[in-house]
Formats: sequence, C-alpha cells, structure tokens
Amino acid sequence: MPLALVALAIGAFGIGLTEFVIVGLTSDISADLGVSIPAVGLLVSGYAISVAVGAPLLTAAGNRIPRKAMLTGLMAIFIVGNLISALAPSYGVLMAGRVVAALTHGAFFGIGSVVAAGLVAPEKKASAVALMFAGLTGAHVAGVPLGTALGQHFGWRSTFWAVTLIGIVGLLGILTLLPEQPKEETGGLREELKVFARGQVWIALAITALGFGAVFGTVTYIEKMMTDVAGFSEGAVPWLLVLLGIGLFIGNLVGGKWADRRPMPTLYASLAGIAVVLALFTLTVRSPIPAAGTLVAFGAVGFMLVPPIQMRVMDKAQGGAALASAANIGAFNIGNAIAAWLGGLAIDAGAGYAAPNWIGALLAVGALFLALLSGALDRRTRKARTAEPTARPRAHGTARDAVEETPAHKLVA
Repeated sequence: MPLALVALAIGAFGIGLTEFVIVGLTSDISADLGVSIPAVGLLVSGYAISVAVGAPLLTAAGNRIPRKAMLTGLMAIFIVGNLISALAPSYGVLMAGRVVAALTHGAFFGIGSVVAAGLVAPEKKASAVALMFAGLTGAHVAGVPLGTALGQHFGWRSTFWAVTLIGIVGLLGILTLLPEQPKEETGGLREELKVFARGQVWIALAITALGFGAVFGTVTYIEKMMTDVAGFSEGAVPWLLVLLGIGLFIGNLVGGKWADRRPMPTLYASLAGIAVVLALFTLTVRSPIPAAGTLVAFGAVGFMLVPPIQMRVMDKAQGGAALASAANIGAFNIGNAIAAWLGGLAIDAGAGYAAPNWIGALLAVGALFLALLSGALDRRTRKARTAEPTARPRAHGTARDAVEETPAHKLVA
C-alpha cells in the first residue's frame, strides 16, 4: 500500500481522537472551567452537529480546489481548532475550538476516501479506504485511553496539545507523501449536486444512518451497561474500551478485504451481524465474561460496515463522489445522534441501560432491508440492460442505472 495512505491514516487518527477523547475528560473539564457535566456533554453533541453541517459545506466550498491542497487546508483548520481548545480560557472558547475542528471532520474523511481509493488498483479500493479508516479505529484502541491518561495526569489541556501535534504530523505527511491529485472532472458544483437526485445514493445514506446508529447508540451507553448491568468496576472501563477498539480495528480491515471481492455480500453480512450480535448482547450483558466477549464481536461486525458502505456511496455517486462521501459522514453522525436519543428515551422510560442494544438490533434490521432493496434494484437494472443492449446512455451522467438517476421521490412510485 502507498505511504500516502499512512499520512491519511495519521490525519484520521487525530480527528478520531479529537471526537472521542473528551468523553474521558468530562470531570476534569467540568472542575477546571466551573461548568456542569451535562454542559461538558454538549461539547460532544456540538461536535457531532458541526460534523453533519460542515461535511457537505466544506466539501462543496472546495469544489474547485485540488484534492491535495484541500486536504492540507482541512488539516490546517483542524490544527487551529485544537489549538483554540488547548488555550481556551472559558467554556465558550472551548466550544468554539471544538466546532472549528469538527467542521473539517466530514470533509476530510469524504475527500480522503476518494483519494485513498484513487491511490491503488481498482480491486484494492475498499482495502485502501479501510486502511485510512484504520486511523479512526486506532484512535479508539490506543488514542482515547492514552489521551485520557495524559489529561488526567497533566491536565485536560495537555491532551489537546497532543492532538495538535498529531495534526501537525498528519499535515506534514500529506504535504510530503501524498502525490498531487487531479481534480475529478465534473460540471461544477451544480452538476455534482445532481447525484443527490439518484435514489440509490439516498438509500446508501439511509443505510449509513441506520447501520451506524445501531452501533453508536450502544457505544454511547456502553460505560453504564458494563458497570451497572454487567457488573464491572469503573476502573475496568478503559480496558473494556480497548477491547471494543480491537474489535473495531479488526472488523474494519476484514471488511475492506471482503468488500474488495464481494462488496454487497459484505454489506449484507455486516448489517446482519450487527443485528444478531446486538440481540445477543441484550442477554450476555448480564454477566461480565460473556459481556466482554460480545463487546469484541460487536466492535468487529460494527466496523466491518465501514468499507462496503463507503464504497457503495462513492460508486453510486460517480460524478460527485467526494461530495456524497462527505454527506455520508454527515449521515453517520445524524444516525448516531438519533440512536443515542432513542436509547436515552428508553432508559428514561425505565427499560434499563441494556435497552440501546435491542433498539440498535431493530435499526440494523431496517438498514439490512434497505441494503437488500438496493441490491434488488441493481439486479433489475442489469436485467434491463441485458434486455435492451442497444439503449443509448444519457448525454449527461456516468451511464449509471436508471434507478440511480431517478429522483428519490419517484423511486417507489
């Protein structure tokens, strides 16, 4: 694999660390800045909302900028955001730093996915995307525990200084290792936006929202599940998060390998796996050892979904892949927010801390249904092409199937 993928993975590691490490620093930030724990929790929600908003906006704004230059600029903004956080004298300034850093998140992963896929042979594209996202899973495995320990020993600001340094390393890596990237030939932003008139693009985005909502709805409440339900001590939580991260890391790489060979079966398998493992988790979470084992399996099937769905979006949005890929990161965060909200409602209603597991299983079943529908539409299109071999492609577009170019509101007509 090209060394440029390592530079992208380092950037992904820094961004993933920024998103998740604050969960382990809530008490320190609360005490230092004199705000409540729920207020610190809003730093997580504010980040997620900024990702959803910034992903398509920054990608669209950089429509005419070469991809290497765009990735370089995004890492520079990311560094500034974390520098603001490290120096923040107040809660408001810290929130501003979080927002600035978050704005780059979706655009980096969206554009980075397209760049990563373009660095390798066609049969290795999913593996290349998985390698870039390995930086994100690496943030779960090592970054969050180490960042939390650093913040607890040297103050929470030290963690943001460390993330700033990682951002600088990622920036230098992109500048030195990433070759110049030719800009995708499109008809401009207006033409790229037309990919969102394709029903298959919206189906893929919905699969992302439901599938990853299923995963992160459970992750949001994993601490309480493992302590209050499974019976682990609070001191065991960091090690349990490492187990989860190991599962995420393995699942991401395996998903990339499988998706290179059979993308749709990999997509079906990952969604079915999420549904089954979460349903099983509602039972195994009652006992420590089975809960820990299920946690690893949950992480593996959860992030096995990353490569096939990211490739699915890029494939169905040819002509505007970077923009749609960034929107996919937005869908990821929207799904997470909705699933966490649903889990919170269930817990408040007295269903218990394990409730997000069965809610996630239902969401995964919904995502699997959409994936099967999308695959059926592909088969119908291929059959139509076989029946009409002389049919001329449209003047514009990429000769994709008729369903993709059908407005979403007419898809089920």
